[in-house]
Amino acid sequence: MSNQKFYTVGKLVNTHGLKGEVRVTSTTDFPDQRFRKGNELFLFHASLSAPLKLKIETRRAHKDFEILSFQGYSHINDIEKYKGGELKIPEEALMELEDDEFYIHQLIGCEVVTDEGEALGKIVDVMQPGANDVWVVKGQRGEILLPFIDECIKEVDIANKRVVCHLMEGLL
Repeated sequence: MSNQKFYTVGKLVNTHGLKGEVRVTSTTDFPDQRFRKGNELFLFHASLSAPLKLKIETRRAHKDFEILSFQGYSHINDIEKYKGGELKIPEEALMELEDDEFYIHQLIGCEVVTDEGEALGKIVDVMQPGANDVWVVKGQRGEILLPFIDECIKEVDIANKRVVCHLMEGLL
């Protein structure tokens, strides 16, 4: 498991009640599939020397959270120590995407060029502030924030790790 790649699908932010339920902030676009009863997730927490495999027993949505319980963790005392942990899935559990879709981790490291051929740098992070994602590009001009909107992002070629953008007025 040491060579295996994992991807975060949620963060265990708190307990919920006394029966071992936890409040999870979802970071996946597929919560219905990821948090389905019977699915396995891996918990990464500072107190653990290795990821802990958990099997989902129950799931329900509550406000902006997923409320989950796990098999073998039926009391608050069983799970409370893992607050702040991240719930992850192994790489082989990633879902197939449509041709024009991609995962955030696939964008990191992509070279960004303008539609006029100017190299801007590489994508180093993707922020998700709300209305649209914002891609953080670092290069010789410093840090550039590109909104993921049709007017700005013209082409994404994951296979060749290349993105073509149109620099809208005010982005630099």
